[in-house]
Amino acid sequence: MTEFLLALGAFLALHSIPALPAIRERLISHLGGAIYFSLYSAVSIVLLGWVFYAALSVDYVPLWEPAPWQAWATLIAAPIGVFLVLAGLFSINPLSISIRQGDEPGAVVAITRHPVLSGFALWALGHLIANGDLRSLILFGGFALFALGAMPMLEKRARRRLKDAWHREAAKTSILPLAALLRGRARITADAPLAVAALATVVTTTWLLSGGHAVLFHADPLLLATAF
Repeated sequence: MTEFLLALGAFLALHSIPALPAIRERLISHLGGAIYFSLYSAVSIVLLGWVFYAALSVDYVPLWEPAPWQAWATLIAAPIGVFLVLAGLFSINPLSISIRQGDEPGAVVAITRHPVLSGFALWALGHLIANGDLRSLILFGGFALFALGAMPMLEKRARRRLKDAWHREAAKTSILPLAALLRGRARITADAPLAVAALATVVTTTWLLSGGHAVLFHADPLLLATAF
């Protein structure tokens, strides 16, 4: 459990850097944008792998009985979450997290103001529902709380940086996914980042459900979903 908590803490600490402008800009100025994002992505993947490796070595402590509907919740929520994370990273978004710089928000911002954080929280909560054990509660619950807790911080940061422009841009979107679209304050469009994210999500999900998830995490999400 100690190694698991250390790995999770290191992963969450690394992902606090984008919310700290002074540290982030200093690293970019020293390393350059391309090297910074490449290193950040590589270290993120390594730490995430460590987190899951450490989690699999923790004793299984059940908290609730699994059921097929819980697996279906994951099968629906996780791909949507992955799509939002990828679309958010690939799109320009001055209101939240993005690896691209610019002033004109991408199409995904009409869905939610914080697509990366919303997607990460949705992915985590989807997995939390289907995994009724203590380590999953700590892992996925921690991920979800981190993502949801970062939103107010990014809201404050964007307000301060964009000043009057923040109100104009924020009016076209919403924190809650789809809320601005349902209220008629935003209109969904299509752009290249959305298309790339959709394709990547389909390919990744297909591979995971075709055996990739079982190879990586020793669990087949389709088995519980089709159990009677």
